[in-house]
Formats: sequence, structure tokens, C-alpha cells
Amino acid sequence: MDRLLLMHSFVTVAQAGSFSGAAKKLGSSGSLVSRHVAELERQVGVRLVNRTARSVSLTEPGLKYAEFAARILDEIEAEDAVISHLHDRAEGTLSIICPKWIGSLDLGDAIAAFSAAHPKIHVRFELGGMSDRTYDFLDSGFDVAFHTRDLRDSSVRLKKIASLPFVLCASRTYLERGGPLTEPNGLAHHDCLVHVNDPVWRIGHGHASTLHKIRNIAFSSNSYIALQKAAVHGRGIALLPQRPAYDDLMTGALQVLLPELAVPDRPLFAIYGPGQATPRKVSVFLDFLAEWFSQNPIPAIES
Repeated sequence: MDRLLLMHSFVTVAQAGSFSGAAKKLGSSGSLVSRHVAELERQVGVRLVNRTARSVSLTEPGLKYAEFAARILDEIEAEDAVISHLHDRAEGTLSIICPKWIGSLDLGDAIAAFSAAHPKIHVRFELGGMSDRTYDFLDSGFDVAFHTRDLRDSSVRLKKIASLPFVLCASRTYLERGGPLTEPNGLAHHDCLVHVNDPVWRIGHGHASTLHKIRNIAFSSNSYIALQKAAVHGRGIALLPQRPAYDDLMTGALQVLLPELAVPDRPLFAIYGPGQATPRKVSVFLDFLAEWFSQNPIPAIES
């Protein structure tokens, strides 16, 4: 039987002076309280109370144990209150993990802004090292993880933070050498710059969209920034996040391809632990990020 439950019953008996009085305080029965005390005596190995027909008194070991048990129960209650207090306040350490390419782009700016706005929350932000198993970030001590795929897993909760626009593009230098791209199937005849985690490109929206497994890979990387640099240098066609590529698109260093079809946005999802009550620091963080992306939209590409 649970030791803390037995200790609680015993301390209440010591305070009330009887099993019946303790039972009233505990909302239980006198016989059950008596059994709790008897079980505690068995576990401790000594008699804690003197039982008579009308009253209960504590033995010498019982007096010492009652003082000890009351102190332990008070410390547990106090610690519970501290933990509950931290749960309800936007402070403490917030541990976040995400894929490298997301953290080095929009999300990095948003989290930096959050940290500046909430100095009582100490942010731990790690890029990369994520497992394929959805819930592993919790086992690794992280509060929040980010993905760009819709995860259906009852072991975590999910919130969509934003949509991340992507663009199919290449430099004028490459297009003069490799020729124009006039339709999606033409990708098979072009040098392509491919993120190692994104070997299949979706072109177009809705029912008109098509999937293209890229086979003619001229340059690959786990960094979209590296792919963008390779595209600017004329190495081939790239599928890039629009925000970091925006300046190059505006200056003409990169040109949008197949603008009439475009490419779908990628959803940015935050996943966090299950349970009815979300820690305040987590809910404040998620609300801040959703608002940050809303207030910092990616400008439209001028034609």
C-alpha cells in the first residue's frame, strides 16, 4: 500500500486523537483509517499507537514518527505548490528543437524576438539531431519541436504556426546555358540543386499538382542557404524557401520558374507534450510565434 497515503492517515490520527475523528477529516471510515495505521506499523516494524476502546494515544516511536511524517508531507505539499506555480507562470527554461533548415531561417528570427520579449524565460534552442520518432524530443528533455509535415500522433499535441512559401528558381546564367524550363516534366533534363531531405518536388496546387522525383542532382546539401548560393552561381534549378531567397529574386540574381503553376507552401507545425494543462511558458511561446509570423509576412514577389 502507498506509504504516503498511510503516513497521511497516521498524521491525521495523531492530530485528531482518534480514528473516528481522523476519518471525518479524511472523508473516510474509521475502520479504513485503522487499517492504514496498522499497515504503516507493519511496514515500519514498531507499534505507533496505543489503542483503547475510547481513544488513541501515540507510543514514543509514534510521537517521533508523527513529527517526521508531518514534516515530509508538508515538504511534499510545498514542493507541489512550487511546481504548480512554475507551471502557471511564463518563466523558467524553455527547450526547443527543430531541423537545421527551419531554425536557420524564419523560425530563428521569431525565437530570437521571443527571447528578447520574455527575459524571464531562458531559451535553449537546438538545431538538428531530431529523431524520426515523433515523441523522442520529449524523452530528450525538449518542450517543443518543429516540423513541416502534419503529424498525427496521440502521444503529442500539434499546433500550426505558419505557412512557409517556397519558390522554384534559377539564375539567368544557368538558364542561358541549360535552356528554359517550360513545364514540370522538363526538370528531368535540367541540373537540379536538391536538399537531402527533399528529393521529391511537388509542382502546382490541388488536383493539378504533380510530384517529381529529382534524379539529375547536380548539387545536394542539408542547407537551403548553401543551395541558394549554388543557384545564384548558376549551378542549376533549386526549390527554395521564399523568405531567404527574396532579395536575390528582387535583384534578378534568381528568376522564378513556372510562375503560372507555383509550388505549395510548407506548413510549420509546433509539437509539444500531451496533457490537459499546457505549461504557461509553452502556451505563451506558441502564441507569440503565431503572432510573429502573422505580423511579419513574406512580401510578394514582384513580377
